Amino acid sequence: MTSRRLLRFLRPFVQSAALLLVSYALSPALHAQTLLAFAPLPEAPRPSRESAGAPPAAIRPVFVTSVAIAPSSAPTEHKFWDTQNRVLLIASAALNGADFAVTRANLQSGGQELNPMVRPFGRSTAGLAVNFAGETAGVVSLSYFFHKIGHHKLERAVSLVNIGSSAGAVAYGLTHR
Repeated sequence: MTSRRLLRFLRPFVQSAALLLVSYALSPALHAQTLLAFAPLPEAPRPSRESAGAPPAAIRPVFVTSVAIAPSSAPTEHKFWDTQNRVLLIASAALNGADFAVTRANLQSGGQELNPMVRPFGRSTAGLAVNFAGETAGVVSLSYFFHKIGHHKLERAVSLVNIGSSAGAVAYGLTHR
């Protein structure tokens, strides 16, 4: 097997391993946010005991977990379109555009798409443009989702992972023309 064929064969495995490594590195952020306490929901109004003749209501236990939260000097709340997110999302969109341009140029000069997920879209320029526009929209959407549920480190990590993968694809495409 030639080295070029070996690289084509191993690329999805390397990307999967990199994704798993990033997921493993970010997993403490997934477990860091816990519920501080939970109490029973308020009950619906009941008829008086005299009129209904019902026994007293069962007492439900309340479970409370104590969690020590260290005060942090960094603010935890921020707007989604703050300066850092704008820079990350613009860089992500720019590198997706560069990846589109390099991939399109390589495909038009007789090359082939190595990513099996993008390969069906690579048959036309419009399909390739839709793929990269969808990828950019997906990055913004996933980042916003993590922002809304309070996972601010993951919110930024989505853009960083996309920037890294797009930069790697552009570098590979430019070196293998």
